[in-house]
Amino acid sequence: MGFSGNSKQAQAIGRYGLWNTGLRDPEPSGAAERAETAVELEELGYGALWLGGSSGVEHAVPLIAATRSITVATGILSIWQHEPQHTAEEWSALEAAHPGRFLLGLGVSHAKLADQYKRPYAAMTGYLDALDTAGVPADRRVLAALGPRMLELSRDRAAGAHPYLVTPEHTAQARETLGEGPLLAPEFTVILEADPDRARAAARGLLAFYLELPNYTNSWLRLGFAEDDLADGGSDRLVDALFGWGDEQRVRERIDAFLDAGADHVALQVLSTVEGRDAALPREEWRRLAATLDLLK
Repeated sequence: MGFSGNSKQAQAIGRYGLWNTGLRDPEPSGAAERAETAVELEELGYGALWLGGSSGVEHAVPLIAATRSITVATGILSIWQHEPQHTAEEWSALEAAHPGRFLLGLGVSHAKLADQYKRPYAAMTGYLDALDTAGVPADRRVLAALGPRMLELSRDRAAGAHPYLVTPEHTAQARETLGEGPLLAPEFTVILEADPDRARAAARGLLAFYLELPNYTNSWLRLGFAEDDLADGGSDRLVDALFGWGDEQRVRERIDAFLDAGADHVALQVLSTVEGRDAALPREEWRRLAATLDLLK
């Protein structure tokens, strides 16, 4: 089906963004570095910064203030951790200060991570009802959607969907559900490492956490993976489907597969094989990726 880019949000954020948890770190001592990094990422040509790790609106504020035009999004704000009225108030304040710069990504999280987790679909519709009442426009929010019902809700009550840990096959199915108009912005983790053992080891280090969350494992089973693929840290088949690793050309081809499948935008999480401080903000890898994607041409 290929890249559509029909929606207002798709036009605002372009084809490529970055998904990262380090940019939302609340530690004050790193604030200047995070702001400087956001400025560089905007200059490199990325269209959006997606703040991972159950982010709140407040985490977007300093990055938006430091930059000129790049969109900052929560990827995602857990509806169990933030009251909708408070979220709406923060959204309104940020919108007044920096119109059009923030995209509210919402998700129901997981039973393992939220004690109050119950009837997630009904909880999300109630949250959206409250945001509607408080004046947060539907076209300024996206939903973390994996299954058909949440994708339909993304189509009907939001600007679109932001699925995490998915494949191009999922993207094609999601586009079929959403139709041509809504934004489809999947996350995709890439590893600029050509050695299979090193790349897969890094991928499994990240994947281990998600293998214990039924929302993800059920999604992969729906895509045709077997129970055996979920055992022992994930099969090579699963790892190679969920992560894009290799040299720059191979990684670019894997990213393009999401656009070919119907994504408007790919939120790229760069997983570094280098341990230590630079892994949280892998700026060298982000520069290499920007060159690979020809962002400044």
